[in-house]
Amino acid sequence: MSVIPDPPAPANEPYLSFRRHGEVAVVCVSSAIESLPASAIETAAQVVLSPLKENPPSNVIVDLAKVQFFTSEFISFLLRCHVIVKKHHGELVLAGLSPRVRELLRQTALDTLWAIYDNRAQALNALGGAD
Repeated sequence: MSVIPDPPAPANEPYLSFRRHGEVAVVCVSSAIESLPASAIETAAQVVLSPLKENPPSNVIVDLAKVQFFTSEFISFLLRCHVIVKKHHGELVLAGLSPRVRELLRQTALDTLWAIYDNRAQALNALGGAD
């Protein structure tokens, strides 16, 4: 029995995207982040970190629906986002976690730091945003 890998993300799909829904920001993470070299994560992260610092939203949803795993550098990125959001008295939540990502967060106890929602719509509803 052979395993067919997921198709790669389209070449024009960004690793990370940032979109506002009123006072709630949604960060969408592409599956391409899984193969991004650690040294390049910082560059990709600026797509999110810059607007978070310049015009902080009340709350942030990180949509991980397309991601099956990530590296410690990505965890560092999530923690940096968390610090920025908390500095402005907001909340960062995660949505769309695969079982593998949930387990990684459980093993690192980060599942106690962030609220976790089954999908982006559920998170938006909980935080008062509109899709």
